[in-house]
Amino acid sequence: MAKPPAEVSFPGDKNRRKKVRVRGIKKASKQIQARLDRNLEALLENPEVFLPDLNFELGKPRRDPLAATIKEIDAVSKKRHDRRWLTKRMTKRRGDIVCRSLAGSLLAAGEADTSTVSIYNSPIYGASSFVRRGNGKQSHMVGIQNYTHPKLRLLVWDDHAKAGWWFFSWDGGFVCSGQEAKAPAEWVEDTLDGSSIDLAGDDVRCSKGLEMDIVENDEFTESGWLKLQFDEVTVGLSGAALAKTGDEPFVPSLALGMMPPKISAIAEAEWMWRPAGWPAERELPEAGREALDEVLLAWMNLAVPDDKIARSCRDAILGSIEEGYIAGNHWFAEDARDDFLAHLAGSADEREALDIVLDSMEGGALVRSDGVVLESENDVIRFEDNSCHPILVALWEEYGMEILESMFGLVGDEAAEIYTKQSRRKQGFGAFLRELKGSISSARRLERLPWDEGAVPAPLGFAESLIRKAAEDGIASTVAMCRKAKGLEAAMGWAWLVVHDRTESDAWRFDEASRDKGGDWVPAMTALWDAADALLLKDDLEAKQDYVAAMKWLAESSGTSGLPAA
Repeated sequence: MAKPPAEVSFPGDKNRRKKVRVRGIKKASKQIQARLDRNLEALLENPEVFLPDLNFELGKPRRDPLAATIKEIDAVSKKRHDRRWLTKRMTKRRGDIVCRSLAGSLLAAGEADTSTVSIYNSPIYGASSFVRRGNGKQSHMVGIQNYTHPKLRLLVWDDHAKAGWWFFSWDGGFVCSGQEAKAPAEWVEDTLDGSSIDLAGDDVRCSKGLEMDIVENDEFTESGWLKLQFDEVTVGLSGAALAKTGDEPFVPSLALGMMPPKISAIAEAEWMWRPAGWPAERELPEAGREALDEVLLAWMNLAVPDDKIARSCRDAILGSIEEGYIAGNHWFAEDARDDFLAHLAGSADEREALDIVLDSMEGGALVRSDGVVLESENDVIRFEDNSCHPILVALWEEYGMEILESMFGLVGDEAAEIYTKQSRRKQGFGAFLRELKGSISSARRLERLPWDEGAVPAPLGFAESLIRKAAEDGIASTVAMCRKAKGLEAAMGWAWLVVHDRTESDAWRFDEASRDKGGDWVPAMTALWDAADALLLKDDLEAKQDYVAAMKWLAESSGTSGLPAA
């Protein structure tokens, strides 16, 4: 038979130590080892040291799982020095599961070296060290060997908690209240003292941002607050305090001191708020109270985070209202639309546009702050925002054309062009409506002139173009037009500048002939502008005849023929 090949070795192999890492096992620090040794020694002296005090009568072991566990713990206790028996018990599949972990822990207590420990990692309770012996549940061994830890010792009783028993643990005690969730007063006091929110007071406690008398008198506030009622203690939590709990939420800071960790079984929660404007003597809708109870229960069961509870509660109430108007957190009755619109931040034009939208709406609607528009099953109109602009942005797609027609009389292609342009750029609606209103107003004023634009022959047409420009953009905007004019239009421009006393700095731009002719036309131009000013800017509709007469005068003065009939 061939010999196996010689083992190949390299320099330094003799000095190299093989390191084997076992997942979940480590060498305990001196502090951890000392604590575990101390706990195991006490456990060996009294194996029942980890048991809670019982505030009720135990049943018979055959029908009472807790009584059965305690009975078997007593049996294990009597065998605590029998290492052979403990070795068998800690691996035995039958029998009480807690006692399996207890047997392993008692076996570890009799060993000289407990420096190698296992690590129990829990997303709720964190990482904990324990000496693992046997095949009992890790969480049970952790709880037994760390029985002095107020929270970890609860882990031993998780299966009993699932079967209906309640356990309460705090620095000063450990109690099982039986199958009735009844928290000891000492537990309530100690747990509230150690919660993630600082609370002031004794029988009535409140967080920062909340006055004690508000909690004592159960008063509603504008922003709302959360009330927790234990048997003898009332707790008030402001929304601001709940929003700052961060990495340590409030409910877990209480619930981890009980098993099962269910605060809703020992406390009642209530959200102390009603919408602004809601009559004090009027009850909130029944559906709102039911929805609110669901939100509070979800919060107590850790399904709603602390920083979302205030808004969730308000939305539960606001979402149940079936009539009137809601802006933000403010409610208005159906007959208070004017007050509702006045409450919104924005210009008079924006409110007018929203009023048109409200007239056009059929049924209720919810306009969310993210711009989403939802139909409502009832007739309530609810805007999550308090400002007109974001609301109009959300509603423009459906109601923009109606706004343009109702406010400005715009229809057809002209309205469609403006609608599309605003849809794309989403200009601030205050400025958009104001500019559009000014533009439409100027166009309608110019419609008062007796001749259509371009119908009057030159150079009278240039005079009228100056009038139109001045009515829309002011006198200053016409000076450049006069400077660029040629021929008879230059003379007409000079007459215009003379009428408005604008010749001082521009005389050199006009030749002598233009100035002479224009000077002769000044009286007629003055009469024409006076009539235009009254007709277009002062809303004197009777000045239309004066305008026609002045234009005829200017035509005669300038020798222009072919003036159409007005």
